[in-house]
Amino acid sequence: MRVIVFGADGYLGWPLSLRLASRGHEVLMVDNLFTRRAVTEVGSDSAFPLPEPYKRVENAKKEAGVELKFQMGDVKDYEFVEQTIRDFKPDAVVDFAEQRSAPYSMIDVYHSVYTVENNVRGTINLIYAISKVNPDIHFLKMGTMGEYGTPSYPIMESPEVEVEIGGKKDVISFPKKGGSYYHWSKVFDTYLLLWSLKDLGKLNRVTDIMQGPVYGTRTEEIKSEGVRTRFDFDEVWGTVVNRFCVEAVLGMPLTPYGKGEQKRGFLSLEDSMRALTALLENPPNGYRVVNQIHEVYSVNQIAEMVKKAGQSLGLNVEVQHVKNPRVEAEVHEYDVESKVLPQLGATPVKRMDEEVKLIIEDLIPYKSRLEKFRNSIMPRTDWKKGR
Repeated sequence: MRVIVFGADGYLGWPLSLRLASRGHEVLMVDNLFTRRAVTEVGSDSAFPLPEPYKRVENAKKEAGVELKFQMGDVKDYEFVEQTIRDFKPDAVVDFAEQRSAPYSMIDVYHSVYTVENNVRGTINLIYAISKVNPDIHFLKMGTMGEYGTPSYPIMESPEVEVEIGGKKDVISFPKKGGSYYHWSKVFDTYLLLWSLKDLGKLNRVTDIMQGPVYGTRTEEIKSEGVRTRFDFDEVWGTVVNRFCVEAVLGMPLTPYGKGEQKRGFLSLEDSMRALTALLENPPNGYRVVNQIHEVYSVNQIAEMVKKAGQSLGLNVEVQHVKNPRVEAEVHEYDVESKVLPQLGATPVKRMDEEVKLIIEDLIPYKSRLEKFRNSIMPRTDWKKGR
């Protein structure tokens, strides 16, 4: 299988490229390195030093024994996107090339506009390019469970549902309720893809992944320094598990936002790679929604897991709740349907309570590096006021 991974320099794009190449697939990685610049902009950096892209490709060959190709490029550039797809002739296109941080999208009007423009423009460019070159190319799109919000009804793994209003029945897209400009851009992505396939007939194969937060530092291919993926931990780019683990290493209190009863569906980095690979190797006919989660926990439960793991390694770890900068329900239901991945055999092999200890172990040697960015961890981006 030939696969283009747009956004391949990121936390998920790099390990996915390694995984696919290790399984004999031909992979072209594409990235414009936006995340590297944007993380620096907010005063942070990856916990692990990242080689330049072409050096990473060299390291992949030397340390992981896999062949990769890298190309600089921007998914917002339509001519580049179409020509790249036309030249490489992929069986699948993976789109990770989006501004992926909800807090970043809430900093101010400029960051909000950039997020929506970048994400939606990239999606439209890929829709048109794939439809022009070969509509049978499998378009795998990274969405987010945050598209759904926190409804009181079950979150179904379905693109559409039947409703009855005023005695009339109709079929509508499954209800969405984003919680940031980033999340709303992803909602629009979903609607554009479904409409482009179902009504316009521009696409034939789409997998729309609603992924929960991913945690972890290791996969089967990431076993040495030169092939590590990026690891973000600041308040803008770091997910809650990764942020708590760095706080534990630095001797800072773990900081659940508000009541800490917010529930989300999580999965490890290794389980994410297994799921994504299974989806790519088993493309759909038509439009497929995948709720990609394996474990559901509240923020308080995660804090307790990290605290226990840190204490087992001799760290002094406490928990201190802070004011919630986000606009979100802090106590809510979270009932999520997930059938596609188990049917493909992509069942979880990692557990958070075990993985957080490994994350902390991997971070401890970088404590002096993490200290430089201590001030980037506490929340400064208020959803209503900006930064």
